[in-house]
Amino acid sequence: MYRISVNGNPSLETNISLQDGKFEGLLSGSSIQGSIIKINDHQFHLIYNNVSYNIDILKTNKDEKTLVIKVNGSRFNLKVADKYDDLLKSLGMDNLSSKKINDVKAPMPGMVLNVLVQEGIAVKKGDALIVLEAMKMENILKSPSDGVIKKIIANKGKAVEKNEVLIQF
Repeated sequence: MYRISVNGNPSLETNISLQDGKFEGLLSGSSIQGSIIKINDHQFHLIYNNVSYNIDILKTNKDEKTLVIKVNGSRFNLKVADKYDDLLKSLGMDNLSSKKINDVKAPMPGMVLNVLVQEGIAVKKGDALIVLEAMKMENILKSPSDGVIKKIIANKGKAVEKNEVLIQF
């Protein structure tokens, strides 16, 4: 049994099985069946209720069990959970896969062009932190996770070495 959340809406429950290009099973209590053809690793063609669907897998994240797909031109964000995810959640162990990162390090030697954050502010995963010039290119270092900036070690105009700590969370 799987639970699938589509665009953040309440989950659909399913136990669909696939064999020889045919699928069948239950989707939120309703019986469904159809056929699916794999075109390549990221494209599928599905027929359900005599309607044709072209499915493109745009992005996958196996750690978070999420997918971004496009079905006949419409984009959908999916989050999949199984019985093991439910068990881990009931035991309070559902956050073990998220890694706590305490330091942002220089990925390569370079020059700090700009520090975009200040100590004590909260940042979200993906927020820009530092502009680092390396090999005549500007690289924006982004936050690897949500957190609060504890200490900024990097200084504007300072040369840094690979793996040197620039910011501490």
